[in-house]
Amino acid sequence: MKTKVFIDGSEGTTGLRIYERFEKRDDIELIHIDPELRKDPVERGRLINSSDITFLCLPDAASRESVSLVDNPNVRIIDTSTAHRTNDSWTYGFPELNASQRDRIAASHRIAVPGCYATGFIAIAAPMVQSGILSDDYPVSAFALSGYSGAGKKAIAVYEGDDKPVDFNAPREYALTQQHKHIPEMQKISGLKRTPLFSPVVDDYYSGMFVTLPFYTDMLNGVKGPDDVRDMFKKHYQNERFIKVMDKGAEDEYNGFISANVLSGYDGLELFVTGNDERIVVTTRFDNLGKGASGAAIQCMNIVLGCEEDKGLNI
Repeated sequence: MKTKVFIDGSEGTTGLRIYERFEKRDDIELIHIDPELRKDPVERGRLINSSDITFLCLPDAASRESVSLVDNPNVRIIDTSTAHRTNDSWTYGFPELNASQRDRIAASHRIAVPGCYATGFIAIAAPMVQSGILSDDYPVSAFALSGYSGAGKKAIAVYEGDDKPVDFNAPREYALTQQHKHIPEMQKISGLKRTPLFSPVVDDYYSGMFVTLPFYTDMLNGVKGPDDVRDMFKKHYQNERFIKVMDKGAEDEYNGFISANVLSGYDGLELFVTGNDERIVVTTRFDNLGKGASGAAIQCMNIVLGCEEDKGLNI
């Protein structure tokens, strides 16, 4: 029997990417909504409650509204918005977080998919805190670069328009007040006591991103240099298909550069440990629309269904 899936918000970038991933799957029956009724709460509620799994690819307020429409206790909700990521009654959809997170996702009816920046940040910070290498009161800072596809439909239209402003041709730093919407999940899921400093940058290319966290070795615990940190990550992510800890010197393949767009279209994540014995830099590289959004949502769905975790994904 096919799994009935409804995508609430299928017109957005994440919803469209999820829809594309389902085109070649024979185990999914997609429930479609009349385009004229896609904002009608009665029709949305009817389709949500007739599904086995509903993906929410909506702004926060609309996602909360969709959840309020659920009256079928068997429906599983996978939300890609920010609305429920720090809600303790929801399961955080990062399977690689710890040894029991997959079981939590498999049993959950409410799954909150991580934000793209948060994915890259947590993939670094959470294992470091869990291993004891990083104290939970360390003043963590991070910077990140992303393609414009994560900026929303209006921004995408500007980037791809004929009358694009001159400043859109260059990298643009934003969230300058340190109030980026991903920061609360970055802190909570990583187990940090201090709110991290975070400086995101959006650039004039479509998709792909990196997130970078720098550390002073003498402020880490039991670490003499990059090899110790890399070894910890390799142990934490051993046997993981979606996260690959790169070997020492892997960046040499790109002449010492880490380009943010290399994994565009890919649903996994690469983790680099670079630097020297005094200052260590850890960088995650992935697609903001893949492991950072739709790919992560489908990975969670596959766990719920008990099928191959990478089914329908590009790994």
